[in-house]
Amino acid sequence: MANDKEPQRGNGDKGGGNNPWMKSLAIWVGILLAIALVVSMFEGGTAAKTGESIAYSEFLSRVDDGSVREADIGAGVITGKYSNGAQYKTFAPTDPTLIQRLSAKGVTFRARPDEQPSLWTYLLYQSFPLLILLGVGYFVMRQMQKNAGSGAMGFGKSRAKMLTEKQGRVTFDDVAGIDEAREELQEIVDFLKDPSKFARLGGKIPKGALLVGSPGTGKTLLARAIAGEAKVPFFTISGSDFVEMFVGVGASRVRDMFEQAKKNAPCIVFIDEIDAVGRHRGAGLGNGNDEREQTLNQLLVEMDGFEANEGIIIVAATNRPDVLDPALLRPGRFDRQVVVPKPDIEGREKILAVHTAKLPLAPDVDPRTIARGTPGFSGADLANLANEAALLAARKGKRLIAMREFEEAKDKVMMGAERKSMIMTEDEKRATAYHEAGHALVSLHVPGCDPLHKVTIIPRGRALGVTWNLPERDRYSMTMKQMKARLALCFGGRIAEQLIYGAEELNTGASNDIQQATEMARAMVMEYGMSEKLGWLRYRDNQDEVFLGHSVSRSQSISEDTARMIDQEVRRIVEEGEMKAREVLTEHLDELHRLATALLEYETLTGEESKKAIKGEDIGREDPSKRAPRALAIGGSSIPKSRRPGGWGSPTPAGA
Repeated sequence: MANDKEPQRGNGDKGGGNNPWMKSLAIWVGILLAIALVVSMFEGGTAAKTGESIAYSEFLSRVDDGSVREADIGAGVITGKYSNGAQYKTFAPTDPTLIQRLSAKGVTFRARPDEQPSLWTYLLYQSFPLLILLGVGYFVMRQMQKNAGSGAMGFGKSRAKMLTEKQGRVTFDDVAGIDEAREELQEIVDFLKDPSKFARLGGKIPKGALLVGSPGTGKTLLARAIAGEAKVPFFTISGSDFVEMFVGVGASRVRDMFEQAKKNAPCIVFIDEIDAVGRHRGAGLGNGNDEREQTLNQLLVEMDGFEANEGIIIVAATNRPDVLDPALLRPGRFDRQVVVPKPDIEGREKILAVHTAKLPLAPDVDPRTIARGTPGFSGADLANLANEAALLAARKGKRLIAMREFEEAKDKVMMGAERKSMIMTEDEKRATAYHEAGHALVSLHVPGCDPLHKVTIIPRGRALGVTWNLPERDRYSMTMKQMKARLALCFGGRIAEQLIYGAEELNTGASNDIQQATEMARAMVMEYGMSEKLGWLRYRDNQDEVFLGHSVSRSQSISEDTARMIDQEVRRIVEEGEMKAREVLTEHLDELHRLATALLEYETLTGEESKKAIKGEDIGREDPSKRAPRALAIGGSSIPKSRRPGGWGSPTPAGA
């Protein structure tokens, strides 16, 4: 499943040959050249020849003393040359003796008739400036109307771009891992291909389909695949493109978008992030006449108003269906909600097959193994994983992408990149090793913990070390036994440090572990009904409501006695987890030393290597003393849970 946010060019973008900027520049250059031509024509038709301007009396004196060689006699103007070649010009009155004086002195003279412009030339001189103004005005108005939203005349035009088969056609073959969503949307494709099949039985195709899912699951890609399968025009626009600061502009754009869709029906109109314009009405300030609500009202009318928009199917995507207006979700509008979930292990394997189809893979690459080690990954996450593996292989100068590159890419994506620039002392490195060994040892001996996948003391991201547990299969719920085992796992690192260094040497590195344990225990008591004292009651409502455009959490009102009992139960559950971790580590203290020693030698151990290390067996690695020394990092805080599924952070320095 490719990235569902891949940009595409619209029909107006044909390459550099039709660059609108170059076209506008050429038009303006032509206008300037025309103006320069008119100016030169006026100057050529009205200006006399250049030369020294002299008085008529001086001209007669020059004629008498023989200094004048040539004379051109026109209507009131005489021009010519002196004997030395210099030019002159004078304005002469009517003088009947001038011809005789010129002849007597041997001056070559000629008479120049008055130049009368033709009728067409006269009309051109008179009308050309007006034509220039009209041309400039027409050009400006045309540009304002053509560029939707970029000028005053196009401010209310739709910004939807139409994609056709020529712009990278996508089909259902390019979409993997979401088979249920594909099957539900196949009906829309069949309707667009053969509408009469449904019309014979009186059936009507749903006017709108709402794709609901987490970011990166392929909602946009799925909508493009519908258009690609049906081979119909596909209009795409974002919800934020409708909303402007001026009231009424969004509604105008909605009308214009549906007008364009009617001209290309049957077609699909895809609105991405529709929650930007479709939020619950009445949640904003004012009396409901603001821009966003007017835009939503117009969208509701166009989707199911008096005028039927036959052949237009609206497909929208959002990851916040809870904030959408109820009128938008009723039958007749978005009457079909298609959930696009994160893929399971089978889906992840199919998605990896799509993304690795064009990559040169080594024989040892097993998509099934990669899919098992990436629970919770979306299609975009898996695309990023395949790309990171290709980049790592290229950086090493390899011609094939091996399984090792995929493992390194997975570590980088889930735990962060290795930090090699900062130096860690031997004492800090040893403390980190015991902290991570404590987490790992608890996960190996407490029933209900996920299998140990990897433990490392190499700093990654914002953690100095990570213990990584992966479930054997995709998990959709957790039992009380599993949650208590995870609570014990949280305290494995802190208890290990306390057993080795004493209570006085504890540091702030376990803050993230304590936070996770506290949140889990409080959820067990207040949300999951896992406390015998408080029973199967819910004491916390984490549903959100929209107020003044913001999401606000509502908390159920509880009495002081109940709140005190909740705190007591949370403390009891946390202390049980702590006691379980202490019991395991005290009983297997020798294994803790062996695992910490192996981590100091090899820095990273897999789950199987960790089991060998606690038994004192050889893990089958090369002698670490032969490897080049590498600096270790210090600083930062534990990796957030969102970046570290199943992993547990190492100690962090004070103040983190």
